[in-house]
Parts: sequence; C-alpha cells; structure tokens
Amino acid sequence: MVDVMLVLLIIFMVTAPMIQRGIDVNLPVARRAATVEGERLFVTVPTSYHTDGLLYIGQERVTAGALAGRLKERLQAVTDKQVYLQGDGAVQLQDLMKVIDQLKDAGVSQVAIVAKAPGDI
Repeated sequence: MVDVMLVLLIIFMVTAPMIQRGIDVNLPVARRAATVEGERLFVTVPTSYHTDGLLYIGQERVTAGALAGRLKERLQAVTDKQVYLQGDGAVQLQDLMKVIDQLKDAGVSQVAIVAKAPGDI
C-alpha cells in the first residue's frame, strides 16, 4: 500500500509542472540589426522644446505645429514609414509623448527611440 502511494506521489510530482501553463509573452529577440537601406529620418527634440516648441527633422528646424505637415511631405514617397526619435536627456517624458502623438498623426507606422550605449559619449 505504501509502495502504491509513493508511486502515485512521484507521478503527480513529475506531471504537475507539465500541466501548469503560464502567460504567453512575446519577448524581444537579441540579434544584430540589419543595415538600414535608404535614408533614415531623424526627429530631434532639444531641451528647449518645452519653452519654445521647436524641434528638428534631420537638420531642418520645425515648430511643433508644423511637424505633422512636414513629415507627411517627407514620407509620401517612402513605403517604410519609420522615424528615429532622439532627444536630450533633460527632455520631459510628457514632451516626448506629445511628439510621438504628432508622429502617429502624420502617418508614421513605427517610432524608434535612439539611445546611446553606456560606453559611448
């Protein structure tokens, strides 16, 4: 009788972890990025954006109100509507969120946030 109980205990101990199911999570995959074909479109948010509302598309200085219109012009001929967003370290998160909303309104499908590696200066 004890032998049967021990065998059942071992069977339940082995099968219990197999029965449990966790939450499906789509984790990012670490890999080397492929080279980007074509021209990259950078939108830069300087520290002074909060006070004067000016930012840059590439090297072109643009007001926050004209950002969506200028981006629509630049992205008309491009099939991959991806923009690289970079900003100073002192830019407030709320300001970045406003810019991202304007980018989405302009028809940008993907917004990539540019960051420096810990060793880069």
